[in-house]
Amino acid sequence: MRLADDIVLSAGYQLLAGAKTTLRKLQESGVTLGLVSGAMEGAAHIKLMPANLNRYFVFGAYGSDSPNRTEVTRIAIANASQFHENLSLNHVYVVGDTPRDVAAANACGAVSVAVASGQFSVDELRAAGGAHVLSSLENHFPCFQRATR
Repeated sequence: MRLADDIVLSAGYQLLAGAKTTLRKLQESGVTLGLVSGAMEGAAHIKLMPANLNRYFVFGAYGSDSPNRTEVTRIAIANASQFHENLSLNHVYVVGDTPRDVAAANACGAVSVAVASGQFSVDELRAAGGAHVLSSLENHFPCFQRATR
């Protein structure tokens, strides 16, 4: 059995409600999407395979680039600058679901968007300093409006 098959068959694998719609809307709006993951690059992409999400991400940075989440986020932002000359950090949105994701985004000067996917509550993510804290990805496309201008 392949790792991708193991992932989709695991009891804990789930696609967050609204994830595909949000990614599609952002992509259709011309937003360049990147992936930041603490996993090794290959494993990060394998995790996305069952939900067919790899097609949305043009670039990324991974645990194979650095064990430090803030450094991985910085690497991803540097990679994004290859697609956008004079990239402004107030147009860089880092979406995550942990206080560590929020801290990394904030340390890099990016806009942090925290999604309460289950492990951490809205209150915990707000206390961590998320610029935008969402209970889910459903119907929250407006928080990304600055990114789509």
